[in-house]
Amino acid sequence: MKKVLTILALLCVGVKGFSQQDSTMKKKDTVNTHMHRWERMMEKHMKMMDSAEWAEKYPHWPMPPHHWGNNHVKPSNLSTNWLIVDLGFTNYTDKTNYSTATAQAFAPGGNSNWFNLKNNKSVDVNIWLFMQRLNVVKHVVNLKYGLGIELNNYRYQDNIVFLTNPSTQATYVVQDTISFSKNKMAANYVTVPLMINFNFTPQLREGFGISVGISAGYLYDAHQKTISSEFGKQKTHDDFDLNPWKLSWIAEAQLGPVILYGSLATKSMFNSQGLDQVPYTFGIRLSKW
Repeated sequence: MKKVLTILALLCVGVKGFSQQDSTMKKKDTVNTHMHRWERMMEKHMKMMDSAEWAEKYPHWPMPPHHWGNNHVKPSNLSTNWLIVDLGFTNYTDKTNYSTATAQAFAPGGNSNWFNLKNNKSVDVNIWLFMQRLNVVKHVVNLKYGLGIELNNYRYQDNIVFLTNPSTQATYVVQDTISFSKNKMAANYVTVPLMINFNFTPQLREGFGISVGISAGYLYDAHQKTISSEFGKQKTHDDFDLNPWKLSWIAEAQLGPVILYGSLATKSMFNSQGLDQVPYTFGIRLSKW
């Protein structure tokens, strides 16, 4: 009788133990199911909110790194950026020897002071119809190219004027006796840039990288615009003996949302051997990458 009671007691203890274990497992499964549903709901909620909204609404809940803002992207093998704008400044390095006969033939009596620019008003505005980035090596090394126009505006300090000799059709520069409130020469090019791009953070929309290369530009328009109290506004269209082609070394640096650019021509912008003025530009690029 004692053995039977002992066995029954052990069975009761075992059944109770199994019952508790089964109840615990059911509770764990229920908790896991609820947690999984919660996590999926919160993940879906995260995707609908940016980091600022998340921090304001849930200050005690950290946001996983892949949900911080909208800066993370999946890079594509070919991406296109439309209508890019550059805002910057233009200038040139004047290497002209004004004591030579060719320099004096182009600018009789001239010297380097004649061609000094108003630096803060000599602006460079470029409008790129498009730029494309083609993946070459794991989205880190890319080929970057595009098409656009460069608008270089040189604002002179002195009252110099570009003229054309009617008999020889040669261009020359003289100092005018009229005082100009504005004296600008514009040189505008259709340009094709080609660069090797190094994107150090291909998973970021606004990452970090550099690009270096060369551009080829064709002069499609040049003019001098002057404003004076005597004659008002005057504009003269001519090529001013400018070289019709401009080859430049170019570079850009992306620092998060800020993109800086620069260019340096390979030779003087004038055909004439008299003037040796090598243009360069620098500024900020309004672009996604």
